[in-house]
Amino acid sequence: MAVDNDKARKGKLGEDYTAEYLVKKGYKIVARNYRKRCGEIDIIAVKDEFIAFVEVKTRKYRSLVSGVEAVDYKKKGKIIATADCYLYENGVEYQPRYDIAEVTVSNTGNPYVIEFNYYEDAFDTTGYETQF
Repeated sequence: MAVDNDKARKGKLGEDYTAEYLVKKGYKIVARNYRKRCGEIDIIAVKDEFIAFVEVKTRKYRSLVSGVEAVDYKKKGKIIATADCYLYENGVEYQPRYDIAEVTVSNTGNPYVIEFNYYEDAFDTTGYETQF
């Protein structure tokens, strides 16, 4: 059970760090951990004409798979479907964008962020990467 708590704590650290980053960049957070049957979106934020659907991937230092690599085609499909639900339910007129935040945390008992990468417009509505 401790492993699950450790993973959840690191995941929350990554999401909190990303939310703070977005706010500092002028975004307004409109939802966190938005869940539907088809999936979940970690952070939904708006700025200018865009609504960003942000997938946060938190990894321990020297993980074999990067956060970006962990967002596979199936995961992208779930994010897109869940974003569609949000847009439909809320009548949003912003331009949707799919972003990925990659957070690397220490391997210590009390984790802290050691690296952060944010990829705006990381993939499009077909699930294809737009910048990798």
